[in-house]
Amino acid sequence: MKKQIDFSIFLLAGIILIAAASVISVFFILNRDFAETNFSEGRASSTLFVIEHNEKPLGAYILLYNQGTKRAVGFEVPGEVGLILQQINRVDRIDTVYQSGKIEPYIKEIGKLLGIKVNYNIVFDMDKLAGAVDLLEGVNIFIPGDIKISDSGDHILFSSGFTKLDGDKTIEYLTYQNPDYDIETPQQRSQRFFTGFLKRLGEKKDFLKSADVNQLFQSYIKTNMDKRILAQFIDELAYVDIDRFTISPIGGNLREVSGKQLLFPYYEGSLIKDIVRQTLNSLAQRNGNTGGNRIFTVEVLNGAGIAGLAGRTAELIRGFGYDVINIGNADSADYEFTEIVDRSNFGGEAEKFAGIINCKRIVTAQSDNALQEDGTVMSPEDAAYSPYEYKADFTLIIGRDFNGRYTQN
Repeated sequence: MKKQIDFSIFLLAGIILIAAASVISVFFILNRDFAETNFSEGRASSTLFVIEHNEKPLGAYILLYNQGTKRAVGFEVPGEVGLILQQINRVDRIDTVYQSGKIEPYIKEIGKLLGIKVNYNIVFDMDKLAGAVDLLEGVNIFIPGDIKISDSGDHILFSSGFTKLDGDKTIEYLTYQNPDYDIETPQQRSQRFFTGFLKRLGEKKDFLKSADVNQLFQSYIKTNMDKRILAQFIDELAYVDIDRFTISPIGGNLREVSGKQLLFPYYEGSLIKDIVRQTLNSLAQRNGNTGGNRIFTVEVLNGAGIAGLAGRTAELIRGFGYDVINIGNADSADYEFTEIVDRSNFGGEAEKFAGIINCKRIVTAQSDNALQEDGTVMSPEDAAYSPYEYKADFTLIIGRDFNGRYTQN
């Protein structure tokens, strides 16, 4: 009887162990599938990149990428964005909750701001970033104008044009500040570098697959990606057309709170959530008979007679990734209804653009922009070197039915 009892105990213990092992296996499989889902057909992943300096974000960017369509877009999260921060229960800068090595509260606030779940994060502090840049054999960027220390031509840190930054030059480029002679803000330089860095990662993907190189690269970053997911992510970057890659800012109004200048997102944060939602939908759409990754141009004309309305609307439109090339007054200030003139020659794009402000009036016009040999419309850049006058893909004429965000149809 005693032997039978002992055997039963062992049998029960074995069943418990098998059950526990099964639960653990299912847990890891689900986690693996969750990670793979974000890079699978029709799904988008979100990755936060942080360039850290003095234990605070010098630059913070959300990269949205859809593996199915190989399309990506970025959003910059300025440190001065003002929110009601749950962690400290007050209104303050979003980077107030950032702690080096413990960024979960910061990630949570960004997710709340954009209305998404942030799947992954990659953090570089400045010294480690320099090592990563040297490992990649430099990062290529374009500098629009000389970066000078003084008026003297003998004190130029970086000359205008294309240049390759090594690790030390990267630190100098990102941290240098001299408002009197600097044509770009530190935020603009950080954004320019980030774009070049993404491109370089894609170019060096095969090099980074080497076990020794991969191990060294991972020593330069802090991330919640495991080795397999990180390798897959870098592979995917090679498919992104970085030359057409855009980084959208978070628009808002600057207000002083407790002695600090804070940037409060438009419409209490609902606008940026709308922009992100539409961006995710756009990333999921295959090119087909649409504009694909093309950046559409817009002309904004004020037909409502309300001072400053065209400029404010242009800022709204830019937030959705459109290139506003002209702002002005319409031929009349008595437009009752808002309308859009479509010259894009891309089916469905006008409706997508109109959906931003809920405009129902679309007039299709034959594009009189010059056609190139492949049948596509001349870009504004090409038109700059042509005697032909370029007109925007869309002309938005604001009427009195527009309340600053939507038309009241």
